[in-house]
Amino acid sequence: MTTIPVITLNNSVQMPMLGYGVFQTPPEQTAEHVRTALEVGYRLLDTAQAYGNEEGVGAGVMQAIADGVTSREEVFITSKIWVSNMSYERAKISIDESLRRLGTDYIDLMLLHQAMGDYPGAYRAMEEAYQAGKLRAIGVSNFYPERLVDVALLAEVPPAVNQVETHPFRQQAEAHGLMQDLGVAHEAWAPFAEGQNNIFANPVLARIGQKYGKTPGQVALRALIQKDVIVIPKTVRRERMEENIDVMDFMLDAEDLAAFETLNDPSFPRIFDHYDPEIVRWLLGDLVKDQQLGGSTLY
Repeated sequence: MTTIPVITLNNSVQMPMLGYGVFQTPPEQTAEHVRTALEVGYRLLDTAQAYGNEEGVGAGVMQAIADGVTSREEVFITSKIWVSNMSYERAKISIDESLRRLGTDYIDLMLLHQAMGDYPGAYRAMEEAYQAGKLRAIGVSNFYPERLVDVALLAEVPPAVNQVETHPFRQQAEAHGLMQDLGVAHEAWAPFAEGQNNIFANPVLARIGQKYGKTPGQVALRALIQKDVIVIPKTVRRERMEENIDVMDFMLDAEDLAAFETLNDPSFPRIFDHYDPEIVRWLLGDLVKDQQLGGSTLY
């Protein structure tokens, strides 16, 4: 089985640098795909309250354990608190609900999904859950540099991870440097840029891949991992799961990495632009709706 490198987080917890993401995976199919991913060799699983498939992730893990594929201690589960739960009280309740849905006594990493709403209150709830042993590590997602500094310098338990859009066309070098300075691990969502810009036929990635007998997608993952970026590619096809994990038997040289860096494009549109008021309005929709309903619902 492929040996996946790990990164040691700022609280000494070790996290695999390559994992399996289930964003947009239908809830009724999630358990099957998670079970397959674990069989292929993945040990990091990434879900979120907003994905609606935490139960499927938990079921897939339990099935793999029952089948002797892995153990709970070997699996690193990440989930995220959604915007509608961005307050101390609601985050606290939602963490317990995520534990129930996942069918586990602890979550390896819990993130705040967006820097919106009362995220300081929600972060305090994560700190308490961390101190109680419900969470092995805590962090944030989609926190731009100014918000990351805010949390990292003022929190009692500094964030261990920041999960942000990162791929060949948006490599986040400046943000990565800040994360390193703050002791925060950099995790990429959408490492394939959601398939945009014809990434799987990109001539630079293809040319590098020819040297090693690898695909453009494999080169993209390898480059990010060598830059100390955690990656969580998603797919529902076993052959693609196997392809995505098969990136540990080659190393890009300095020339390859320099060529990879030329793909970074500051003008490339963000997949989700958190500076766009309409995107923010859309992301806050659940929270606004819930407030209008008197705060009666969780995610």
